[in-house]
Amino acid sequence: MAKLTFWGAAQEVTGSCHLLETDGLRILLDCGMHQGGKQAERRNGEPFPFDPRHLDAVVLSHGHLDHSGLLPRLFKSGYKGPVYCTEATRNLLAIMLEDAASLHLRDVEWENRRRRRAGKPEIQPWYDMEDVLHVLEHCVGVPYHETRTINGHVQLYFYDACHIIGSAIVELRIDEKGGHKKLVFSGDLGNPDAVLMKDPEFVTDADVVLMEGTYGDRDHRTMDNTLEELGDALEQASRDKGNVLIPAFAVGRTQEMLFHLGVLYKQGRVPQQKVFLDSPMGIEVTRLYTEYMDLLDPEDLKQVSAKLGDDPKSYLPMLTLTEDSEDSMAINRIKDGVIIIAGSGMCNGGRIRHHLKHNIWRSECHIVFPGFQARGTLGRQIVEGDKHVKIFGADFMVRAKVHTLGGFSAHAGQSQLLEWASHFKPPTRFYLVHGEPDALAVLQQKLQVKLGIAAEIPAEGTSIVF
Repeated sequence: MAKLTFWGAAQEVTGSCHLLETDGLRILLDCGMHQGGKQAERRNGEPFPFDPRHLDAVVLSHGHLDHSGLLPRLFKSGYKGPVYCTEATRNLLAIMLEDAASLHLRDVEWENRRRRRAGKPEIQPWYDMEDVLHVLEHCVGVPYHETRTINGHVQLYFYDACHIIGSAIVELRIDEKGGHKKLVFSGDLGNPDAVLMKDPEFVTDADVVLMEGTYGDRDHRTMDNTLEELGDALEQASRDKGNVLIPAFAVGRTQEMLFHLGVLYKQGRVPQQKVFLDSPMGIEVTRLYTEYMDLLDPEDLKQVSAKLGDDPKSYLPMLTLTEDSEDSMAINRIKDGVIIIAGSGMCNGGRIRHHLKHNIWRSECHIVFPGFQARGTLGRQIVEGDKHVKIFGADFMVRAKVHTLGGFSAHAGQSQLLEWASHFKPPTRFYLVHGEPDALAVLQQKLQVKLGIAAEIPAEGTSIVF
């Protein structure tokens, strides 16, 4: 019998982590960070609820930090085995984990300066750059649609989830003395209406399915309506003589926003004088996307004049790539007529907070949110209408106009999740993960009513046997 324990992304959107145990073999599915404010992020420093030294393998669905960000801590805690992922995911990890480690070590140094002044004991970082290197050294690239055997009796197979470059639906075929079992983990399923990525692949049979439900309670707006709203926001900001801020994740969302701004520019709907991509990691990832053009949607690429990322200025000539921190600070001397794309996507770190500090209190400015905002983040406070927010410890009044665009999500919406689930042949046991409780409850009901699937919503730390 196989046992599956849900250690993360159980009734929450971040911290993806599930432990499979079968015939003495222990495989970890994802090892993600908790994101969403200080309370959630403190959990990243807590001991793992299992002994990393006794794990045999890690299988990674994709490179987003809420699925991969605690891998360096796993190695620091004694894990020495392989990390199976796609090759594109491995290359993304080299960018994302190094950036996350740099930010973590900087935050620890700032905290220790404060502690030294106060005569308090210093704290130790959770991990360092050497641990990041250990992760990358142990990554094993597995192509889509090729079988890889793990320790003799578990076979790994990746389908394309089409969420971001390299994202995968994980299939594990388990050979036990009592027979054969198949576990399918959706990872994060892509949005078929989104640009650049292809449509997620379908799987037809499994004994157990772990399915994400980030948007289980709703569908996204149509792309046409979303682009119309974005174009209107840009034109209104130009009339108001203010700046436009776009908080965007470095992987996926940034590349998508550059594409859409390029299309709108060709239509004459970008009146701004400058577009700043103020994200060193976003710039690096955009360049990486050109190495995997075969994973992108060729029909979407035809809409712009050059390969995405090869030279974005070829289809967005007013684009400025800002890598140096001094150049980033100089942007804030500009009071109107620019678009600033910066991370983090939920405003819980990164350069976007500096730009918010200079613009959020100005009624002529606009903030465009193209992505999901988790509970506890600054972005969630802003989209929910808080009139005052804290940025770098100071109170700011929210006077800028806020736009929440529902069509840019890289996640499947409710109807698309139901469509993906409908391809499985019964009987299949469904477990809903990676979603807030209300969204998962709505999806659970829809699965039952529309497809006759009695899905369960596991709590953190619970186990199932199959």
